[in-house]
Amino acid sequence: MIAVRDLHKHFGGFHAVDGASLDIAKGSITGLIGPNGAGKTTLFNVIAGRLKPTSGTVTMLGEDITGLPPHDLFHKGLLRTFQIAHEFSSMTVRENLMMVPPGQTGETLWNAWFARSRIRSEEAALRQKADEVLDFLTISHLAEERAGNLSGGQKKLLELGRTMMVDARIVFLDEVGAGVNRTLLNTIGDAIVRLNRERGYTFCVIEHDMDFIGRLCDPVIVMAEGRVLAQGGAAHIMENEAVIEAYLGRGMKNKVVAAGASHA
Repeated sequence: MIAVRDLHKHFGGFHAVDGASLDIAKGSITGLIGPNGAGKTTLFNVIAGRLKPTSGTVTMLGEDITGLPPHDLFHKGLLRTFQIAHEFSSMTVRENLMMVPPGQTGETLWNAWFARSRIRSEEAALRQKADEVLDFLTISHLAEERAGNLSGGQKKLLELGRTMMVDARIVFLDEVGAGVNRTLLNTIGDAIVRLNRERGYTFCVIEHDMDFIGRLCDPVIVMAEGRVLAQGGAAHIMENEAVIEAYLGRGMKNKVVAAGASHA
């Protein structure tokens, strides 16, 4: 689905991404781990078009998408979420979902005056789709709640729901577990697995919660100092001495291996 080759992103003399190369297979849930400052989020931002690379290439299904802006990638089905959710706080949860699809008839003043019947029909269809998404995510009871009043975990579910309002092909999730309680994190994980298995979504997930990574992700890619250090299954990664000693520590190894075994 995604191929990254010799990607560099420099900020002055700082090399945030320093020659990273990796593949994200179609239909996979790929984990991306590593210490703070490893270059994970910068890599996401370059792939998703928020930053232009200093050099290197990114392709999607064989098409060169290097440096394309986010709105072009959105139309190609490449979406990303953020560590801090970007909801429209004064709008309801349902309204946050309904506004996602592009090219809506009511977006122009002319149509607002002269295409009201078409707008009503379109909004009814969007409302139905939004309600289906809310039901899928088990948050139908929050449909009329203002998004700004949601908990951190509920906002992460809302962000995931927004990717479901369009024909997403690959979704990059940046620290989906940050600030989320264990119950909601399990709900998010279940939704990701269902979207992957039932709807064919490809995911790439940055996450520090190694139980979560061990449960969902195969393969797992480890980054350090802007480069790819290792790649493989969770158990294989945790047996890599460079990963264990330099970046995770032995206590983390045991935790991840146990998580992988419990979800095998």
